[in-house]
Amino acid sequence: MPQSLAKVLVHIIFSTKQRRPLIQPGVVRDLNAYVGGALSNLGCQPIAVNSMPDHTHILCRLSRNHALAKVIEEVKKTSSKWVKTKAPGLGDFYWQAGYGAFSVSQSNVEAVRQYILDQEQHHRKRSFQDEFRAFLKRHDIEYDERYIWD
Repeated sequence: MPQSLAKVLVHIIFSTKQRRPLIQPGVVRDLNAYVGGALSNLGCQPIAVNSMPDHTHILCRLSRNHALAKVIEEVKKTSSKWVKTKAPGLGDFYWQAGYGAFSVSQSNVEAVRQYILDQEQHHRKRSFQDEFRAFLKRHDIEYDERYIWD
């Protein structure tokens, strides 16, 4: 085939280091836009980005030119540097080392997009840790509780 074609949709979740609630309300909108821009710069079309005080959700179309791990590494690295400049007390802002990434079928894009946009409502009833464990279980991903939180 002379042309490479792909459409890989992925839901990415990562937390602040030690799940510290450092993403301040005044920074959320700009952080989401920054993350979306970083994804676009990598050829990954952002569909939804939403951050809570201690974590971020992303739904995007993965570029066919970049590996998922490299995309996440670059987004986390550049956004962490950016956050540190946005408010006093954020000089020690870091993302956790790991992440969760879950495939999304085209038929579920709208449901996942809405789920990401409704994060504030979800977290009135469920903690980030419980939410993340539920994703791991739903996607049949084995894990060791000792190593998923840093």
